[in-house]
Amino acid sequence: MSGMSSEAVLALRAGVRTVLFDLDGTLVDSAPDLAGAANAMRLQRGLPALALEDLRPMVGAGARGMLGLALQVRPEDADFEALKDEFLGRYEARLSQETRLFHEVQTLLDALASAKLSWGIVTNKAERFALPLTRQLGLHDLACAVVGGDTTAHAKPHPAPLLEAAKRAGVAPEQCLYVGDDERDIVAGRAAGMRTVAAAWGYLGQGKPIEEWRADIVISSPAELLQVLGLP
Repeated sequence: MSGMSSEAVLALRAGVRTVLFDLDGTLVDSAPDLAGAANAMRLQRGLPALALEDLRPMVGAGARGMLGLALQVRPEDADFEALKDEFLGRYEARLSQETRLFHEVQTLLDALASAKLSWGIVTNKAERFALPLTRQLGLHDLACAVVGGDTTAHAKPHPAPLLEAAKRAGVAPEQCLYVGDDERDIVAGRAAGMRTVAAAWGYLGQGKPIEEWRADIVISSPAELLQVLGLP
């Protein structure tokens, strides 16, 4: 946990009624299935599979990032849309084959429920994938909201998805804490008037260092969020 005074931590947790989470890289490690889809495309084209650790940092950039690394194709290329459709179809077919909750996440969610704090999910993953994936992982029916990248007219870093989640949770934005592993999460959370937590165990992207995202706090594990919230 980044160096915050006890007073700052108390201020951060004060009045929090709902904790909202990004999905990929924050609650779940979906990199193996996304990488699997990309590598299946490489193998079909006579190319060797790439290491998971090479593909993992691109997860936050979605199909654009995965295809850019796996097949050296860019959105402006003529065949990008066809390759994107193929990639998404392959991913959809193996949505939760290897995707799992990160270590300590289940303990964290159980603790929030025991403390009568609601929690929800706000992801840039399209509902086509986010809704079945959260159902398959046993998250959907426990969450107060599952908001995808196409649930509202805008995706993160726009605040609209976070404001929609707060509305569904029945709380004011300032009563929410938003946890994410990408700078877009922090930008969106701040724009929505929420307190923000940067998840250092996630994918983190290839932009600014996490310390420069202007999150209220940076934590290195889900268990640290329990400390921030003062939960056992």
